[in-house]
Amino acid sequence: MNYKVIYTVFMAMVMSCNLAGQKANETEQLFNGKDLSHWRGDSRVWSVEDGCIKGETTDEVVIAHNTFLIYDRIVSDFELTFKYKIIGGNSGVQYRAKVVDQDKFIIGGYQADMEAGIQYSGILYEEKGRGILAQRGEKVVVSKEGKKTVTRFKTTEEIQAVINQEDWNDYRIVAKGNHLQHYINDQLTIDVVDNETGKSASSGVLALQLHAGPSMQVFYRDLELKKL
Repeated sequence: MNYKVIYTVFMAMVMSCNLAGQKANETEQLFNGKDLSHWRGDSRVWSVEDGCIKGETTDEVVIAHNTFLIYDRIVSDFELTFKYKIIGGNSGVQYRAKVVDQDKFIIGGYQADMEAGIQYSGILYEEKGRGILAQRGEKVVVSKEGKKTVTRFKTTEEIQAVINQEDWNDYRIVAKGNHLQHYINDQLTIDVVDNETGKSASSGVLALQLHAGPSMQVFYRDLELKKL
């Protein structure tokens, strides 16, 4: 029995049902504040604490690769808002992404990045793909052939100035057609039009990242999805 074929057919059916079942401008709460219903991931590192989704690695619990907490709905055109706090390390939200390894919770696709450092929060990164598609403060148009045209609207320092270190921040991701935008605390961080043939993604899964490396904690709350 070809399980890969069965899984592909199943995901196509789920995508069709999910996209058809959600009305435009309807807001959906993705997290109930109590448990990880509708989410799946490595239970060693993902939990619920004080009404937040918590991802944590320690000296005792080390991950060998980036791992993800995957939501069970396929998304296409949407606006996602949430609050996050990160202490150490790097995290992010994957969207319109693909599950690369079901058992190891490995994801590839667009990522709205966040980190405890001062360089990458707000960028557009493509995990398991083209890498950094836009540094923060950049407006990028990717041609069908993959050529990037880049203009700058803010410095990275100006964007970092609005971010609260090791405290709560508001993040907003807007994906409509090939147009992708990230905002942190109402500041636009990237603006991308991705036209690359065979590389741009129009739909896929949502997932939260926990990055391999030094011990870290990341917290998410108030996750709301609105279909556009």
